[in-house]
Amino acid sequence: MKQIDFFDTTLRDGEQTPGVNFNTQEKVRIAKQLEEWGIDAIEAGFPISSPGDFEAVKAIADSLESTTTVGLARCRVKDIEAVRDALVNAKSPSIHVFLATSPIHREFKLKMTKEEVLENIDHHVRYAKQYFESVQFSPEDATRTELDFLAEAVNTAIDAGASIINIPDTTGYTNPEEMAQIFQHLQKECPKFDDVMFSCHCHNDLGMATANALAAIENGATRVEGTINGIGERAGNTALEEVATALRIREDHYQCTSHINLEQTKRLSDLVSHLSGMPVPRNKPIIGDNAFAHESGIHQDGVLKNASTYEIITPQMVGVQTNALPLGKLSGRHAFSKRLEDLGFDLSEEDIKSAFAKFKVLADKKKQVSNEDIRYLVLGHEDEQAADYKLVSLQLMTGTNGIPSTVIQIKENKEDAEVVTGQGMGKGPIEAIFNTVDDIMQANSHLTDYRLEALTGGIDAQAEVHVAVANEDGTQYNGSGIDYDVVTASAMAYVQACGKLKADQDTKEA
Repeated sequence: MKQIDFFDTTLRDGEQTPGVNFNTQEKVRIAKQLEEWGIDAIEAGFPISSPGDFEAVKAIADSLESTTTVGLARCRVKDIEAVRDALVNAKSPSIHVFLATSPIHREFKLKMTKEEVLENIDHHVRYAKQYFESVQFSPEDATRTELDFLAEAVNTAIDAGASIINIPDTTGYTNPEEMAQIFQHLQKECPKFDDVMFSCHCHNDLGMATANALAAIENGATRVEGTINGIGERAGNTALEEVATALRIREDHYQCTSHINLEQTKRLSDLVSHLSGMPVPRNKPIIGDNAFAHESGIHQDGVLKNASTYEIITPQMVGVQTNALPLGKLSGRHAFSKRLEDLGFDLSEEDIKSAFAKFKVLADKKKQVSNEDIRYLVLGHEDEQAADYKLVSLQLMTGTNGIPSTVIQIKENKEDAEVVTGQGMGKGPIEAIFNTVDDIMQANSHLTDYRLEALTGGIDAQAEVHVAVANEDGTQYNGSGIDYDVVTASAMAYVQACGKLKADQDTKEA
């Protein structure tokens, strides 16, 4: 069995998704969950890009116990030094250095000759090797690079000290057959191919990212890069959960194994979806709501007789629970705690106590509380715990012929913080709430996005609201709120987003 490393770039490439902006606390939450999933390396960010990214990379490096923390750097000395400084406390640090090699990038972006590109690779990989035992080099836009020059660039990086070579399909241009040919060519033309780790990083512009990644594995790659839920720039990246599950289900074909704990997949997917504000399509492989749903009568009949007639993946394999035992308002704390455990949550006694109180409130409003209700209740609770500000209370008056008005109480999320009360009006109830929050928090924000999604089915579904606000510089801050009441969820989401903005403003002013 060949061991395949999994390299996650949700917090770097995934954050380049338009509208996605994780703060440091959220990045650490995702990184810790990735470590639980069994990820081998996490690309924590691009430290030179901003002070905030530097601090986030450092916080992730400080928090991880066993997973390798990777920082991204261009072939520039200051970039490399920023990664060095950000990963100073990492238990397993690594640097990822990249430089474009394709003709179009050399001519229009870099304005470099082939010789200058090779000189840059050699110089900067050697410079990085002074500080890092693990140096990864990527020839950006590799799949549109001449094969002979690609091999020359790769050999230059290996000779300079690179221990990992990543072959990125930066524009999602290639197909599985071409990806196989690239790796076959590199095996032939790189004398030290077996002495280093080869990786692939695929984009999904033509819908072939997962197939291309698997083709690379079949032809010598021992690491795959990607993101959770396939998020990322443009059409996104290779969805790591798809590759991990494919390797498990078709182990007979690929003859590969990995450290991934598939049972944690659904929980991780939900967390990334929730914090990114990007809902998972219902028909998404592995983790979509319809992945284990059967509408056809013929299919239903087959599944009832033997699930394997139409299911090649068991729901439990990827952490989708099918236990139908209902929880309701008469359920006790022990049953609730057991369900949390079954769903993969490991909460402190204090957090279980707080979540149980929220469960009882929800159970008073719903006849039966589903696993999805509980999953999102806990995610919402974790959001509240991590938020800078919290909604204390909300009163709303509205009607068909009246002007909606509201009274809201907000406080900083720390002990002994003062509760601040405000009131306001708007053309509609949501506008009234947002106007009041603006007046209380004085965060100088403007709304750029508002989205509402029902998390579960039926008239008594919980709602998740995602909002995005921007400051005067255009920096975007996301917030999310989960509640049985759409109005309350909207208020929670807006308070969270404005709280992030205000905390950032206060930090800069200090």
